[in-house]
Formats: sequence, C-alpha cells, structure tokens
Amino acid sequence: MGPLIRKIARFVTEPGHGHGTSSNGKREAKVRLAGIQIACSEEKERNIEKAASFATIAIEKGACIICFQELFNTYWFPKGMNKDHFALAETIEGPSIQRMRQLAIDHEVALICPIFEAGEGSSFYNTAVVIDAGGAILGSYRKIHVPQIPLWEERYYFSPGNRGFPVFETRFGVIGVQICWDNFFPEGSRILSLKGAQIIFSPTAAAFASQKKWETVITGNAISNSVYLFRVNRVGREEKQDFYGMSFCVSPEGELLGPPTGMKEGIALIDIDLKQIQKVRKEWPFFRDRRPDAYGEICNDGQGPREA
Repeated sequence: MGPLIRKIARFVTEPGHGHGTSSNGKREAKVRLAGIQIACSEEKERNIEKAASFATIAIEKGACIICFQELFNTYWFPKGMNKDHFALAETIEGPSIQRMRQLAIDHEVALICPIFEAGEGSSFYNTAVVIDAGGAILGSYRKIHVPQIPLWEERYYFSPGNRGFPVFETRFGVIGVQICWDNFFPEGSRILSLKGAQIIFSPTAAAFASQKKWETVITGNAISNSVYLFRVNRVGREEKQDFYGMSFCVSPEGELLGPPTGMKEGIALIDIDLKQIQKVRKEWPFFRDRRPDAYGEICNDGQGPREA
C-alpha cells in the first residue's frame, strides 16, 4: 500500500460489511455504495489517478457501486467563461472513461463518472457515464437543467441534456442520475422512480453555505419517490470557491444513513437494502394515489409563478 493510499484510508466513513452479488451470480438486496469526494487540480491526469486511488480503497472496503462528484476529472472551470476550457472536454471513448472502465473490468464494480463531454457536432454536455461491473458502458445521462449564475457559468459550456431521464440496470441494482441543479426540479426524480430506479445518484459541485438546502431537497425527493438518494459533492478550495463535500445518502423513508462526510477528501460508504423500497411503498402508497390526469398544468411551456 503506497503513501497516497494510506492517506486516503484515513478519510473513509465506514459502516459494517459490504454486499453485492451472491456466489451464484444473482443480485442481492444488500448493496454497499461509495461516494468519492476529491479536490481537483488543473492537471486532468492527476485528478483521474487520484479518483482511481480513492476508488481502489472503496473497492477494498466492499463497495459495489461507486459515484464520483460532478466533473470529477477537472477543476471547476465553469467559474468563468473562457473558450480555452473547451479543450478539457472528452468523448465517452476518451482516456477518463477508459481508465474507469479498466477499474470496472479488474474489480467487477459499477461506476458513475461525471465528465465534460464533447458530444455530437459542436455540442458539449455535463454528462454522467454509467459503467457496469465488467466494464460495459450502459449509457450516459446529460444534465438537463443548466444554470447560469455567477461562478456557475454553465450555459456557456453545456447544452441542455437531450437524452431524457434514463435508468441503468447495473449488476447490483437499477439506478438513475440527477446532476447538481437537476435535483431542484422534482419531475426528474419522479420520472426515474416511475421507470424503476432504486437508487438515484446526485453528483454535485456545491460551495458556500448551501448544505441545508441540499439536505432538504434530497430528503424530499427520496421521501416522495421512496428511493435511496445519494448526493456526492466535491471538495477543495479553488480560486473563488470553497467546495465543502459533506456527501450523504438518504433512505426511502427520508432518514440520513449516517452523518454527512466531512469537508476534506474522503469516501462515504453506505450499506443499503433494496427490499426496503417495496416495504416503504406499501406503507406510503404515493405511486398508487398519483393523479396524472390532474397534472397537465405543469406541462404548459414557459409557465411560472405569478408576480406578487
């Protein structure tokens, strides 16, 4: 074990024993998740290898599904508008995803890898690539709600996602992804849940004093859809922002599964039981009592709240 790995091991928030698939290859209900929060430099290759080192520790601790933070392989370049930053974009066939595919092949784990994607033609996206155990790329989710606020100048770089709200059937469970700003639009979590997602991963890049808002919205989305929801935030002081980490997971009943991680680089390990989802849905039958026929008003294009 090298010095970097030993250092990482001190910052693991660890529960009991890990789970995944049984000896006969069937999916088990109990699954260990890992959320990895790191501080990124301007050297992409260094960020990739750091992420791989953290993932290796999570794997050794029994993690089956590992999620990285938003734009895990770059520093937070959307803090300003600079055409030179487009050079950071990669395709899904690029070196970042190929490196993570190798981890999935070598260790039989599933990975959620958010990158700056060079898409079709001249389009670029804030994308999460989902890799299954064994290295197969199951697909990708492109961030749909793209903010344009000071220090998050994302519309300069990213087109709105054009692939809807896909779910991905990994070896260990059915998952969905909502990147950062997407989580404040409850329609996405509802669609993912209706399509069978059991766990929604939320890679984020949040700074300043926003943790309470995140705990509230993530908890609300988990309760109203009876799913596990795992928020994974970046850390590190950059030029104008202090990303604070504090990653956490919420149960289908809205309970925090352990305290949030700290504000330093680290790994959150979370044990979940997928059988809990159906149990909660029987007790709180929100899906049974839905009235889609009454919801047409929210689909009106451009409709917003009235001015006071």
